[in-house]
Amino acid sequence: MDDDLAPARAQFPRAARVGGPGLSLPGRGDRGAAGAGGSPAQAGARGMKRAADPSGLDPFEDAATRLKAQRMGMWLFLASEAMIFAGLFVSIAVVRVVWPDGAVEASARLDKGIGTANTAILLTSSLLVAIGSAAAKAQTPRKGLVAAAFAGAAGLGLAFLAIKTGIEYRHEFHAGLIPGAGPAFPIDTPGAELFFNLYLAATGLHAIHVAIGAAVLAGAALAVWRGWLKLPANAPEVEFCGLYWHLVDVIWIFLFPVLYLVN
Repeated sequence: MDDDLAPARAQFPRAARVGGPGLSLPGRGDRGAAGAGGSPAQAGARGMKRAADPSGLDPFEDAATRLKAQRMGMWLFLASEAMIFAGLFVSIAVVRVVWPDGAVEASARLDKGIGTANTAILLTSSLLVAIGSAAAKAQTPRKGLVAAAFAGAAGLGLAFLAIKTGIEYRHEFHAGLIPGAGPAFPIDTPGAELFFNLYLAATGLHAIHVAIGAAVLAGAALAVWRGWLKLPANAPEVEFCGLYWHLVDVIWIFLFPVLYLVN
């Protein structure tokens, strides 16, 4: 054994002596900073990040990177929502091309006055959301204006639903246009019943999104007013709520002419 250790004693004569300083290896943190080629400042930043997130599960280096990822995720979500309606738009277009007479007759039974009023309601609500989002991102945010604008937009969304479901759908049911309202569909022209069924599917799905959007806006208004969402720190969250509502409005802007203005 002594013969095996002789070369080591010759190479490290001082360290081999009893009481001499031992051979030290760099710690894990030192190896991380040196191995990454980072400066002491970068190593300190990584240390602060570990202190802020002891679990080590946060994949983002800073708040700006996290916000970019959140924005991308929100836009991908909105795109997926739009794709749901894209299939309905394609189906309606096919019916209008294959059975144009049936589409015209079915569209003539829709109340264009109610459709126009609901369009004006949603456009006004979008204006309120835009005002609220801008106030949330201002250098001196006005949380009262943000809360009032979002609450007003939510109220207009509820008004849209009340008109759509309480008035328009009720009239269409009494006219026998809603499935199950009568023994037979009142229009015999081929394609008319299919067009109306697609109208119900598209506007019904849109109404569900309006209800969800109104709830989101009302929740955001309450959170801002009570201080649960701090401004301008949480302005992106407020903006994301507004983006969802704008998507709901844009979908209706396309639905209105496609369904109500067929000629």
